[in-house]
Amino acid sequence: MEKSEGRQTGKKVVAVVGGGLVGALNACYFAKRGFNVHVYESREDIRKAKIVKGRSINLALSHRGRQALKRVGMEDKIISKGIPMHARMIHSLSGKQSPIPYGKKGQYILSVDRANLNKELLTEAETYPNTKLNFDHKLQDWSADTGLMTFSRTDGSKDQIHADLIVGCDGAFSAIRKQFLRRSRFNYSQTYIPHGYMELTMPPINGEFAMKPNYLHIWPRNTFMMIALPNLDKTFTCTLFMPFEDFEKITTGDEVIQFFQNYFPDTIPLIGAEALKKDYFRLPAQAMVSVKCTPYHIGEKCVLMGDAAHAVVPFYGQGMNAGFEDCIVFDELMEQFNEDFSAVLPEYTKVRVPDDHAIADLAMYNYVEMRAHVNSKWFLFRKHVDNVLHFFLPKTIIPLYTMVTFTRIPYHQAVERWHWQNKVINRGLLLSAAGAALGGSYLLTKYSHQMSQLAVPAEKIWSRLVTFRIPGMITTQM
Repeated sequence: MEKSEGRQTGKKVVAVVGGGLVGALNACYFAKRGFNVHVYESREDIRKAKIVKGRSINLALSHRGRQALKRVGMEDKIISKGIPMHARMIHSLSGKQSPIPYGKKGQYILSVDRANLNKELLTEAETYPNTKLNFDHKLQDWSADTGLMTFSRTDGSKDQIHADLIVGCDGAFSAIRKQFLRRSRFNYSQTYIPHGYMELTMPPINGEFAMKPNYLHIWPRNTFMMIALPNLDKTFTCTLFMPFEDFEKITTGDEVIQFFQNYFPDTIPLIGAEALKKDYFRLPAQAMVSVKCTPYHIGEKCVLMGDAAHAVVPFYGQGMNAGFEDCIVFDELMEQFNEDFSAVLPEYTKVRVPDDHAIADLAMYNYVEMRAHVNSKWFLFRKHVDNVLHFFLPKTIIPLYTMVTFTRIPYHQAVERWHWQNKVINRGLLLSAAGAALGGSYLLTKYSHQMSQLAVPAEKIWSRLVTFRIPGMITTQM
């Protein structure tokens, strides 16, 4: 049976397809502006579900995401249920732990639970009387010309709605985006990286965290790595990132333990050998995809946001933050253009595409940094140089991570500035090294006569030290 839902008032109807993080937050933004908002989610209401399906990688909430939540009055509530992480904690193969701060003192990112955040946002959206949440609604078809949308339900019934604006927030495999693919001049690419991920759980020990909680723990092993983020229940969610071919080589519980003994020996007693064997084979390794496309809109009827527009791999912790920033940018443009969709949508594409493509590339780059570069002495040295220069020149030199994580500098501008800073700093270091070498050579040349005179007494002192004996002492040579 088919039914039709129209306008409740004279205000325009906005249909948000996807009840995930970005969809639920978008509903709050549009409802706050007074639109009639209909949210359509293909899954059941996760607030009532016994088992929540989908991804569960912990999320790192940072400045961009917090600003988006703040605008709808949700920041404090979400922060209260997050755990601050002030630094990366690097675990070497020997078990040594070394922190690398994320930014200046007081700067941190928050470990937040994806499912809980989604529930809170859905509940907030529902507080607006002009919002209706529709679960078990799978998009069947929609028209960019008329705004007519058809949804099917598991009982075989269908619902229809005419929307003035369709907002596609339905993830990396977006049903909304399929219509874009049928149109000319739409650019689209997706890239699966050769690595997958697998989640493991590190339980509390005697009711407390098994490791220091205010860190994002990383075990970098060059071609693969494991990370661990803290949860409010005192557990850590550990995520192993590794090439699929390496996952497939491990087929028995004993091989799991041997692998961890070789690369993550300090985690075995913390996770537990038996739990490790069980968790490893509970689910197969999951794939990670990066999606880029342009434009993000069709006319004045439809726009893509979040993963539907720009799915990114999780290594910069910016997937959710970038999606939430989409909501801010769109809202700012709505204010600027007086809610005129014909002006807002093309401007949104123009402003947002360069930034989202930039963060997609940065996320790819950061995987190499996390699993390999953090082991490099040069990387750690440069990190220190950047931080020192930022301290003395806070407006001139800003570390890339600081720009991405603790500001709202547009992503593409952050990348451009990062390249410029690298060029300036590397040239400065090169000139300093060259200057030191030339200065040293000059001093050696100028004072070579005095130094040759010092060489004779030095040799005499050394010969006396060598021949010096403590009675009864036996000397050996190596």
